[in-house]
Amino acid sequence: MIEIRNLTKVYEARGEKHTALDDINLTVRDGEIFGIIGASGAGKSTLVRCINLLERPTSGSVIVDGVDVTGFKGRQLHDLREDIGMIFQNFSLFQQRTVAQNVTYPLEIAGMGKRERVARAAELLEMVGLADKAKRYPSELSGGQQQRVAIARALANEPSIMLCDEATSALDSLTTLQILDLLRSINESLGVTMVVITHALSVAEQICDSVAVIEAGRIVEQGSTVEVFAHPSSAVTQQLLQHRTVSSTITEVVTERCVITEAIDSETATDRKVG
Repeated sequence: MIEIRNLTKVYEARGEKHTALDDINLTVRDGEIFGIIGASGAGKSTLVRCINLLERPTSGSVIVDGVDVTGFKGRQLHDLREDIGMIFQNFSLFQQRTVAQNVTYPLEIAGMGKRERVARAAELLEMVGLADKAKRYPSELSGGQQQRVAIARALANEPSIMLCDEATSALDSLTTLQILDLLRSINESLGVTMVVITHALSVAEQICDSVAVIEAGRIVEQGSTVEVFAHPSSAVTQQLLQHRTVSSTITEVVTERCVITEAIDSETATDRKVG
């Protein structure tokens, strides 16, 4: 379980202070997919980066499985980050490393032997559907495939928590749906707790069990995804819902799938005639 209590983050530059997060309180239950949604600049990414202490809170606490980790440093911080995988919008892969070498990187840092690293990478690449891409380089892969590599790498150390920072915002609608299906499958099969940062309500509606809506660094609403979307209590949630693209996204995905299916059927029919 992740508990965030009275968390505040203040940046200071040129003598001026900017409050990025203001007295945040929320709880993420074990095994759930929790969405944090809001417009650009609302504080979503700062909040998720406070969970693994890539950003240090100015005040307040981050509690993981009953332990206040806010002050962790050194070996404690290293161990915490091994237990919290993270994927990003831009994939953040090493371009000079092969797919397999990208996946094994965290295991090298952890000191795992080469044979074990290779076996673990093969297992993870099979899980994300890229078993045949182990020797390829990131530049040879599509965006969706690169994100699958990033997901495999995030799972390398068998984390109990995964943070997803706008993980699908650089992908087309069909690929987004496939990546969300993969994340849900991982959540269900491995029991990994996920925190999903997104500005797209369609993403939250597709995958999240619960959501929190953030605006100007404050949580304005939270609850089950179904309840929040069906009965929004804050003005910002109502505004986001008015501009959501759930229907158009689903229609686009269905259309793409139909086009692909029709193309396959057409090719099959042609092959039969030729045969």
